[in-house]
Amino acid sequence: MARAATTSDVFNAIAEPRRRQILDLLARRGEQGVGELVGAMRIGQPAVSKHLGVLRRVRIVSVSRRGRRRVYRLNAKELKPVHDWVKGYEQFWSHQINRIKARAEQKAREQDQPTSEK
Repeated sequence: MARAATTSDVFNAIAEPRRRQILDLLARRGEQGVGELVGAMRIGQPAVSKHLGVLRRVRIVSVSRRGRRRVYRLNAKELKPVHDWVKGYEQFWSHQINRIKARAEQKAREQDQPTSEK
């Protein structure tokens, strides 16, 4: 089966680690120019621009011009399909967390009991 193009949907676009790094930078730092992203990522401008192009095509980032400068911003709402999909698996890790919590609480109760009760 042929692999889907990276521009076809959000899932394919964010599968690439460098694109996730761009999203993290935009989420933490807010709007960024290409030069700022290049400096933070320490990879060449053509590679950053190519990744930004993919992210723009699936609308996870948008760009605006400020004079000669292009400024990119995160459109986090476009990541909602990813959130919704992952949320369906939350039960698997929530269950584990609840079990760990119950064990820790049981151990704490056992330690709080006087030695004669143990």
